[in-house]
Amino acid sequence: MSDDPRTRLLHAFDRQVEWCAAGASPFCARVLALSRRWLAGEPEALAALAAVDGDPLAAAVSLRWLGALHHLALLGRGPWAALWPPAPGPVDDEALVQALARAWHGERPHVERALARAPQTNEVMRSAALLPGLLHVAARLQRPLQLAEIGASAGLNLWCDHVHHAPAGAAWRWGDETAALTLATAWRGPPPPLQAPLRIERRAGCDAAPVDLLQPGEALRLASFVWADQHERLARLRTAVAAVTPLLGRAGPVQALRAADFVRGQLAQRRRGEVFVLMHSVVWQYIAPAEQADIRAQMQAAGATATAEAPVAWLRFEPPRPQLQVELRCTTWPGGVDERLAEAHPHGAWVHWQPAGPVAASPA
Repeated sequence: MSDDPRTRLLHAFDRQVEWCAAGASPFCARVLALSRRWLAGEPEALAALAAVDGDPLAAAVSLRWLGALHHLALLGRGPWAALWPPAPGPVDDEALVQALARAWHGERPHVERALARAPQTNEVMRSAALLPGLLHVAARLQRPLQLAEIGASAGLNLWCDHVHHAPAGAAWRWGDETAALTLATAWRGPPPPLQAPLRIERRAGCDAAPVDLLQPGEALRLASFVWADQHERLARLRTAVAAVTPLLGRAGPVQALRAADFVRGQLAQRRRGEVFVLMHSVVWQYIAPAEQADIRAQMQAAGATATAEAPVAWLRFEPPRPQLQVELRCTTWPGGVDERLAEAHPHGAWVHWQPAGPVAASPA
């Protein structure tokens, strides 16, 4: 890979075009492909986007740009509202390129604010994997949970136990059938452990830039990170926001904290008789290596003091590398047993539950 940040940025756009196409978002793939060609001929814009992060692929700079454009459309601003789904009729490439140029030259402050913040889709379909992961923790450790989520965004997945889970292709069901939201991910493999009761006694979340759903306009900004032509995802997000917003008073809003500082504070609140569970989904790549090392050291230290009465678990829904496929992994203490529980689509569209068995290994 070239050391030129502009070349790295263009490569990141190329990869994201491939991923959007593979992820059933042809409109976003098209917008990003046109953006890539437009940026190649716009030195100022290219340099500005390349300067956002030294690793534009891991930092999802292309998705920050895409989110800025979608947000303009959701706000009803022209010309984006007339070009972005669900706008009727075909849209030619020239109109889209003009919209890209107008966003950069005419909405620069809006675009720069979007580029400064990592995407926060808070994809609630990831709960289709996280909930089975928590069931695994409950069955393995036989205790109620203290749940702490880093990179929680708006906190939607903190409430995965308030969702009805009815996976397609599976005989198992979990949760209240009358819940506002039902998740029907495509499921392969055996059911997760369903015998032990799942009781989440306490829950809290943090994010570097949390989305406060109690503030006007924040739900719309959250929606801007969903790919515009994926109408089911947008509808699911809106349903989840409506369902979770009344629950926020129980746990409080997602805290604006560094992940390592949040973990430290949450570990200090561990109680005998509860499992401390650190949970996160598709956020690890956005955390700096030094902070990752800090969190890892904290969890290993907590694990060293874990007992059967005060166990510790680390549940991660993360890609081994920035790519489409992710893994659900869980490490439990005492013992430091690391298990790969499932492979899944990054947006939770499918989950292949295939526990590989315990392995003594360093997590994350």
